[in-house]
Amino acid sequence: MKLKGLRWWVVSLVALAAVINYIDRQAFGALWPDIANELFPEMDKDGHKAIYGTISTIFILSYAGGQALFGKIFDWIGTRIGFALSIGVWSIATLLHAFAQGMLSFSIFRSILGIAEAGNWPGAAKANAEWFPTNERALAQGIFNSGAAIGGIVAYPVIGLLSYYFDWKAIFIVVAILGFLWLLPWLFVVKADPKSHPWLSDDEKKYILSGQRNQDIDDDGNYDEGYTPTTAQLFKHKESWGVIIASAAIDPIWWLFIVWIPLYLSEVFGMDVKQIAFSAWVPYVGAMIGAIFGGLLAKNRIKAGWSVDKTRKLTITLGIALMIPCFFLLKAPGTAINAVIIMAVLLFGFQVAIGNIQTLPSDLYSGKIVGTLSGFAGMAAKLGAAGLTALVTIITTGGNYTPAFLIGGALAIIALVAVWFLCPKIEPIKPKLKA
Repeated sequence: MKLKGLRWWVVSLVALAAVINYIDRQAFGALWPDIANELFPEMDKDGHKAIYGTISTIFILSYAGGQALFGKIFDWIGTRIGFALSIGVWSIATLLHAFAQGMLSFSIFRSILGIAEAGNWPGAAKANAEWFPTNERALAQGIFNSGAAIGGIVAYPVIGLLSYYFDWKAIFIVVAILGFLWLLPWLFVVKADPKSHPWLSDDEKKYILSGQRNQDIDDDGNYDEGYTPTTAQLFKHKESWGVIIASAAIDPIWWLFIVWIPLYLSEVFGMDVKQIAFSAWVPYVGAMIGAIFGGLLAKNRIKAGWSVDKTRKLTITLGIALMIPCFFLLKAPGTAINAVIIMAVLLFGFQVAIGNIQTLPSDLYSGKIVGTLSGFAGMAAKLGAAGLTALVTIITTGGNYTPAFLIGGALAIIALVAVWFLCPKIEPIKPKLKA
């Protein structure tokens, strides 16, 4: 049996994993007002925020460690089993949330969730490098990133709807089941990599593999899969640091919104759980559109003859240029409707930029080391996000989020500078010759 367009089935399943990933992680924020009132009834809003910020910071720190860990795991055991391990463990962790009794147990379960959910991103980067030629990678990454945005869109309404029928404990059990169900089609469809998958047609296999052999390392006229440095060698290239620093700067912006949107809407506009559930999804619509737009724009420009270097840099610049004015507009949005619309535009720009930043490891190196670099970049990104999350807890006391938005704008500029100056030419890197 041959399945036409198998690579698109694979990326669709990876995108669906991202949807489930975001439903699982967003459930905590959406349900936090109910959880806080039940478990910490003696505390005021600032006290609840401090606990929420602490648990969220622990989650992100665990996520940071999980990025580097799963980057290596995916390079070691492969995409198929790596994804099964990641989503299997995070679904168990989500289930355990139903049995949390306080800050300690929530912190432990969120930590396990963070480590396991982190596998989704280096896994997606590796799947992208394995299953797609260079000219389609930004689009494939955009499809995957749209899964994260769709997860943000559906998570809040789903949680809001479930809250009419179940308490917060039962809701964690329901969303955990989604991950276990995902394992069935994944293990059935993704039987092997493109080199040996029995369902992959000869034409599609040739198209995928020939599109990856884009580098002639030894100048003998034969193109191969690219340069595969050791981990130590990887860090000797400034381009690797460009990827890591750009990720560490831009990714915390996403976490600024996914962590704090529920509390921002609650504190600034007085929304309850159900009102948040049916408002907080709007920014993710912008993110979803931006993820697809950024991928299609990159594919279109490469097809039109632009170099990968020009395509990536100008697309990333466009995304960040859209983001920066939005941070200033959020200082005084006026109404909740204005605020979520501005956030939608901001996250549109974010996804245009981040989708192309996340393809840089596969633009620069062989697929055999992509998971490792993506993992280290992801770890740096999540350490930055953890630091910003902890800082936001302090600088937003009393409901003033302006300092957080100004920091977000500065981080966007840092990401742009890192790409332009540390990646002077985005193209496959050749090994450094010994003197």
